[in-house]
Amino acid sequence: MGKNIEGPLYYEKMGRTGPVIAFIHPNPMDQSCWIFQMAHLSTWFRCMTIDIPGYGKSPKAKEGLSTIDIAEACWEAIDEAYPGEPAILVGCSTGSNIAPYMYHLRPEKTKALVLSGTGYSPGKEFATARIKDYQTKGAAYRWEYTFQDFSPYFRTTPLAHYFANLFCERNDFADVNSICYQFAAMQTQVMKDDFHSSIKAPVIILTGSEDNSHQRAFLLQERIPGCELRTLPGAGHACQIEQPWLFNRFMLEFLEKKGLMPAGPKPLRSLP
Repeated sequence: MGKNIEGPLYYEKMGRTGPVIAFIHPNPMDQSCWIFQMAHLSTWFRCMTIDIPGYGKSPKAKEGLSTIDIAEACWEAIDEAYPGEPAILVGCSTGSNIAPYMYHLRPEKTKALVLSGTGYSPGKEFATARIKDYQTKGAAYRWEYTFQDFSPYFRTTPLAHYFANLFCERNDFADVNSICYQFAAMQTQVMKDDFHSSIKAPVIILTGSEDNSHQRAFLLQERIPGCELRTLPGAGHACQIEQPWLFNRFMLEFLEKKGLMPAGPKPLRSLP
């Protein structure tokens, strides 16, 4: 069990054949933010979505939680679901912060990294404001925060409200202290000079053009050797929800190019 976490992480699975893909969610969402990827990519892969500590149905974290603690716990969830198997790691925002730590824990088990809602920034100044908002407003802050993960257009749609309500209906499972510990872990995490440059697995960044971190995504790309980047025009931070057809297409094309697509039906290339 990951250090400073009160039990094994909750996860869900979909798909019975193919390589393993593990999805790690952003704040303030939970594992269900990957619903469109689970439904589609399980055609070829065994997919699992993981709730990090304090979110969804995962246990609470303890003070002193580190990003490495979360990364270890995510690998333990993969080990429980698919013993001894390697995995493709997919993250959004917080999940994209955790996934490279997972790589460094088990580089030999990491087949590829798909990162979204992310970019390079030496400091994590935003974390202080998030901690204050959660401490002031409690778990209810997740509803307001969800809309900040979307582009201005998508925020106005019924689907955005559906997802905000979906996450907040689970607030009784959430733990505000654990969420604050996760943000505090971001502030104290230490990256070696070669943290990004030593990544040898294939990496792609999928970034929404309306995401506040969009320009910083190019800075992150420069730090990772051979890293690819694709932009989702008009999408915000949680681009996997806003434009799943494009997110999934870019991801599948990347995995096919890297020889990670199993045999089976060919993905369609057409877009709506």
